[in-house]
Amino acid sequence: MTPAESGSAPRARIVVLDGHTLNPGDLDWGPLAALGDLTVHDRTPPAALLARAAGAQVLLTNKTILSREAIEALPDLRYIGVLATGYNIVDIDAARIRRIVVTNVPDYASRSVSQMVFGHILNLTLHVAHHAEAVRAGRWSACPDFCFWERPLIELAGLTLGIVGLGRIGRAVAEIAIAFGMRILACDVAPPPRPPAGVEMPRVEMTDLETLFRESDVVTLHCPLTPETRHLVDRRRLASMKPTAFLINTGRGPLVDEQALAEALAEGRLAGAGLDVLSVEPPPPDNPLLAAPRVAITPHIAWATRAARARLLRTVVENLEAFFAGRPKNVVNL
Repeated sequence: MTPAESGSAPRARIVVLDGHTLNPGDLDWGPLAALGDLTVHDRTPPAALLARAAGAQVLLTNKTILSREAIEALPDLRYIGVLATGYNIVDIDAARIRRIVVTNVPDYASRSVSQMVFGHILNLTLHVAHHAEAVRAGRWSACPDFCFWERPLIELAGLTLGIVGLGRIGRAVAEIAIAFGMRILACDVAPPPRPPAGVEMPRVEMTDLETLFRESDVVTLHCPLTPETRHLVDRRRLASMKPTAFLINTGRGPLVDEQALAEALAEGRLAGAGLDVLSVEPPPPDNPLLAAPRVAITPHIAWATRAARARLLRTVVENLEAFFAGRPKNVVNL
């Protein structure tokens, strides 16, 4: 029986520190509110964190940082739920010492993120946005032919896609690439989650990073951000890529050395890039990629389809229900 269901047990105080990106108003907080006394903040600046979290047994956070100092200053805290897959915003060791359970949502957006990957790939190879704007600007109306194109149009069939990280999202990307007739190389830089029973990908060739970057026409990043993978795509790896190749990053911004990528694009050593993440978000105006040529940047929205956010919220509720029932799941700090 949860605290919300018991007539004698006090209701847990549940605080969502930054709920706006998960639910800007098109989802229902009701199932979460049924589990305790719920307070939802759209955003929480660092200066307001301790006051808002005071007395809470449950904190839910997406990008609001819960440092060692914050965790030690919250004696009532028993549970931290991360509204995402990555949990580097929580000091896991400090939570473990306090015996605070920390959970995440390991798989909610694989289909949405893989869809964005190919949104960027198709835009880079067919220049959809550019040609649509050319039509709007009147250049088709002024054309003497029934069609025109201003940039090369590239077919995906037969091209090589390099997937760095063959976890859930990487496998979803591979499935789509197979349908497009692409050759697929993959490399794991960290142990991936075990694939679901019966899921095999015989058309995926496992290889090393050097071969993957050298032979791929498109490289897409789906590995975790660790000290070892920070700036995985640096000047050396960019120099090893084909000048006709494209780089896609929907993983974590710091996987890429942004200055090195901007220089490679400006000097024509890379055909283009499609990015949904940057090292600092929102980016400062002096981020070199904002002015780089042949790069399309979307504002970290690959995860944010309504379907994916609904799955995320549903799992957040299930995680908390399991904790209250004494059987916590998706725990990351055991």
